[in-house]
Amino acid sequence: MDKKNSDENSKLEDKDIKDNPKKEVKKEELSPEEKIKELEDKVARTYAEMENQRRRYEKEKEDAFEYGGFAFARETLNLLDNLDRSRISLENDENLKNSDSIKKILEHLDIIKKDMISIFKKNNIKHIETLNKKLDPNFHQAMMEVEDDAKEPGTIVQEIQSGYMMKDRLLRPALVAVSKKLNKSEKKDEIPENEEKNNEK
Repeated sequence: MDKKNSDENSKLEDKDIKDNPKKEVKKEELSPEEKIKELEDKVARTYAEMENQRRRYEKEKEDAFEYGGFAFARETLNLLDNLDRSRISLENDENLKNSDSIKKILEHLDIIKKDMISIFKKNNIKHIETLNKKLDPNFHQAMMEVEDDAKEPGTIVQEIQSGYMMKDRLLRPALVAVSKKLNKSEKKDEIPENEEKNNEK
């Protein structure tokens, strides 16, 4: 009879498990020492996260103070470009050439440009040196190559558009033309005039 009861009990337990598959299994209770260790870990992790967040906030605050006008400064460079274009356009105007009025206009444009460059310098915005410098992809962007055997390949021979730095950050790269060696095939095709005359004789 006892055996029959025990079998029935085990069947009931199996049925209970099948009917309630999500039934929670009781966890073993942690000892006070283990609870303290778990809490210490949580506190340490929380403190580390707070410290990282504080560092990020400090960095963002410094960047905002140091480079807050970065986008504005980059847009302002277009004014300098337009001043240069206006000057070139006026200088090439046949109707205005050598007139007193054009001289005054150009003088005023120069004053405006000098004032703008002075304001830039006060705000740590500096022109990037280019001519006769080696091409540096960090500061220069090569737009074209010019054949020149007199200079080392990769030397900047022309500035197409000025580049600027704001403190240690690139505000705008300088657009430049760089030198390259003449192709050997092109050199062979070139026959000196003296040789051509000798061949004709």
